[in-house]
Amino acid sequence: MGSDEETKTGEEASQQINNNTPQQPFDLNDYTIIKEGEAEILMHKKNQVFYNKAQVNNRDMSIAVLRTFISKREEEYEAFLSKKMNYKASKTSVSNGSSNGECGTSKEIHKDEPCTKGDQPLEGKVQGELKPPRVLEALSASGLRALRYAREVEGIGQVVALDNDKASVEACRRNIKFNGSVASEKVESNLVDARVYMLTHPKEFDVVDLDPYGSPSMFLDSAVQSIADGGLLMCTATDMAVLCGSNGEVCYSKYGSYPLRGKYCHEMALRIVLACIESHANRYKRYIVPVLSVQMDFYVRVFVRVYTSASAMKNTPLKLSYVYQCVGCDSFHLQPIGRTVSKNTSVRYLPGFGPVVPQECSDCGKKYNMGGPIWSDPIHDQDWVSSILADVKAMKNRFPAFDKISAVLTTISEELPDVPLFLSLHNLCGTLKCTSPSAVIFRSAVINAGYRISGTHVNPLGLKSDAPMDVIWDIMRCWVKNHPVKEQSPDQSGSVILAKEPVLQANFARAVASLSKAQSKKVARFLPNPERHWGPKLRAGRTITSKHVSLLGADAVNGVLNNNEEEAEERQVKRQKTDDPTSIS
Repeated sequence: MGSDEETKTGEEASQQINNNTPQQPFDLNDYTIIKEGEAEILMHKKNQVFYNKAQVNNRDMSIAVLRTFISKREEEYEAFLSKKMNYKASKTSVSNGSSNGECGTSKEIHKDEPCTKGDQPLEGKVQGELKPPRVLEALSASGLRALRYAREVEGIGQVVALDNDKASVEACRRNIKFNGSVASEKVESNLVDARVYMLTHPKEFDVVDLDPYGSPSMFLDSAVQSIADGGLLMCTATDMAVLCGSNGEVCYSKYGSYPLRGKYCHEMALRIVLACIESHANRYKRYIVPVLSVQMDFYVRVFVRVYTSASAMKNTPLKLSYVYQCVGCDSFHLQPIGRTVSKNTSVRYLPGFGPVVPQECSDCGKKYNMGGPIWSDPIHDQDWVSSILADVKAMKNRFPAFDKISAVLTTISEELPDVPLFLSLHNLCGTLKCTSPSAVIFRSAVINAGYRISGTHVNPLGLKSDAPMDVIWDIMRCWVKNHPVKEQSPDQSGSVILAKEPVLQANFARAVASLSKAQSKKVARFLPNPERHWGPKLRAGRTITSKHVSLLGADAVNGVLNNNEEEAEERQVKRQKTDDPTSIS
């Protein structure tokens, strides 16, 4: 893993283990000592407890978001106190009662009844002094994540690590002791089903972290109930094949949404997970506000705040949409589920207008596939993203995966926040069978037409734009006029599109904003994997065989197989000695 993973010498390890002796005796030779950030863990060489070094990016990103959450939480608390004092002053000076639109102090404020400022609720826990946030890691395995939270995040409170696997809990407790007094004071490990624990501890945790091996769907219902009002839910989904359309029916059964296999499938995966979390929250008069949503490596990771409000929950249909994707030219259109009508001071919630597309694609004449519903509201809070990125840069040396997470956050900071999904320039050119314009030229044409355009952190070739598809195709028609293509079959999608004359005359003159700030400053945005076979590893306890070469690499697999053969030979020798009567003295 490079700088984020270190192995101690036997003498150093023995000394530390003697100082932190676990309850169960163990042989040091059976363990490897791994250091990540400021935490150290003992990992069994037989893969008894799951550890994935590729998730260092995930853990670093989570620590950065958690630090920002703590600072934002304090700011909200101070804003509430200031508002409360102003209200008291106004109440004293005005004899006829409360000030308009402010939260009164005449009634006690409970943690599940947040004071609101406009549409955004403030942090719920406002009685007395603001306590350090309690964190729940629902699926702890080795406990590395919980230990890093405890040791690296200033101002954090208790960290509760759960697992329903006995070997994992023993490993976690061993690692807690191994990390000294700070970890022992802040981290506790429990052998329990995370779903049951979260259901029996409603609104008790300020942060809940879900990082399962696979889908988080079975944990979401209990997770949204265990978070305090204004708390943070951090959720990972690694079942990308399901979320990206390989098994649409499985995705619908787990997440309640049907995926489409467009170039934007990874962003759609993010939006499916967000829609699913919102659905679970709505059942308890709660709703979510995404602060950061990331797709990197082999998973998606979302960070959302959870609030309670029966009235605000009514806005959920306005945040969800179905997606229509043409099977011929990959054009896509969004169909909002709901809309509102305002009359005087009242607001009515109504079904969305439709259909947004005809039976056949207006560009190429082919049919549409329909997917969703997906989250179509912004998936990031740009203020949070800027704060997280500034914090990461200021504490560069404390993040083992600094290069990766700073690159991802830089790209996210320049995304258009209000544009769902994205186009692929190579896909557009593939449909028309034409040479591709450079990204700068295409961006310039969109900007010169009066629309916005940006990149996306999900795909280096992806482009987000608020330009409608007919404008995009007009720009491509103008490009093809200057760069002719070979004659094609008239029934192909590209031929049908090019047969129409462009309504918009594209201007390909280079625009000032055609390059992002990161590009103009030559800041890295998409980094290669740090090593071969980078990705998800085997679930704990799985027997390693030759079929796992693609995951672990040939050397690693051969090493494990050779060790297994040597162990088998040793066991055979011992068995023969035991069975041989002449060997008994």
